[in-house]
Amino acid sequence: MAFLPQEVIIRKRNGEPLAGEEIARFIAGFAEGTVSHAQAAAFAMAVYFRDMSMDERVALTLAMRDSGTVLDWSDLDGPVADKHSTGGVGDNVSLMLAPILAACGIYVPMISGRGLGHTGGTLDKFDSIPGYQTQPGNDLFRQVVKEVGCAIIGQTADLAPADKTLYAIRDVTGTVESIALITASILSKKLAAGLGALVLDVKNGSGAFMSTLEQSESLARSLVAVANGAGLRTTALITDMNEPLASAAGNGLEVRNAVDFLTGRHQDTRLREVTLALCAEIALAAGAASEIAAASSLVEEALDSGRAAERFGRMVTALGGPADFIDRMDSYLAPAPIVRDVFATAAGTVAAIDTRGVGMAVVSLGGGRTTPTDTIDHRVGFDRLVGLGAAVDTATPIARIHAADEESATDAERRLVTAYRLGESAPTHPLIAGRITASE
Repeated sequence: MAFLPQEVIIRKRNGEPLAGEEIARFIAGFAEGTVSHAQAAAFAMAVYFRDMSMDERVALTLAMRDSGTVLDWSDLDGPVADKHSTGGVGDNVSLMLAPILAACGIYVPMISGRGLGHTGGTLDKFDSIPGYQTQPGNDLFRQVVKEVGCAIIGQTADLAPADKTLYAIRDVTGTVESIALITASILSKKLAAGLGALVLDVKNGSGAFMSTLEQSESLARSLVAVANGAGLRTTALITDMNEPLASAAGNGLEVRNAVDFLTGRHQDTRLREVTLALCAEIALAAGAASEIAAASSLVEEALDSGRAAERFGRMVTALGGPADFIDRMDSYLAPAPIVRDVFATAAGTVAAIDTRGVGMAVVSLGGGRTTPTDTIDHRVGFDRLVGLGAAVDTATPIARIHAADEESATDAERRLVTAYRLGESAPTHPLIAGRITASE
């Protein structure tokens, strides 16, 4: 019987469950060009309004995975794992997590993305490093993973190509927020990477795409259920994004913050806790430790011994960056022309932070994109950002700005000051608000 994509659209529009074979044929047709972009847009809108069961989400994820190459790491002599964050401000965890796990004998082929909206992108951070290849060929990617233990690169054209095109359609049809489609988009790429274990960092708060705990838990449960349903061992942590995670926000500044973290020169307390918690989850899931306390000790030693910093330096070099980047970072990360402190307009305690507003201030400096074709200025952003509960006044900075010109500096200063609300005290938000496993 001939396959008619419009019948799939109509059935989902009417709220009927779709069989796995129907979903597979629809996505395969989309990848091959026999299902049109208009039909894919109609399908996305039908899913947005009618949702999908967990079985349908698993089928959609697997179909999108199978639209391209699925990597095979069976030649490696250890477990293969990764993490995914739903995005935030000052979230440079990936830069430390991958080399920490590599130093524990866990291979990390990390396929990352670029900035989206107010959130920074891991690839944009690495573009701050001269020579670093974020889009290497598959042969170099495999070589670096095998020899160094980790490689952080961008999605290649042959990994889950249906996701790449469908995401672009969702972006312009108002269907980005569908949890079913978010789940399939995230996990299809991770499944195509050939992982054996995955941990998800689902953000919650004023700087997260999911601002409420209920929304974050719903997304985390969907991701964990679908990933495990597709055969990938996965857990999720729900972490706080009611303030920037690191004290830096901006591409080159977050790279500097990460190198200082790895070498022990400076470690933001909240950033250390989240990074090591995620690393321990992966070490446990990958079988590098039998219980969480041992996993925590393993990853802490890999960081504090300096072995993780050494892996980071080797990865940068192997992917085309400077051989002495760790030691001579200041020689390679270009400074912004304007660097100055930003002050509050009154005295008080930082009672709330519009973290999304902080991210948009970075975008306004040129550190993010307003259109997909925008060029990013990797020099700009903020460092020395103070957190909730900090005492500030007109002589105590809330941050230091790095800007390309006076006009953008003035606008970003105004945005940052507006994002910080002062009061008598700050509420407490749990840094790790929950842990979701396959059994929940």
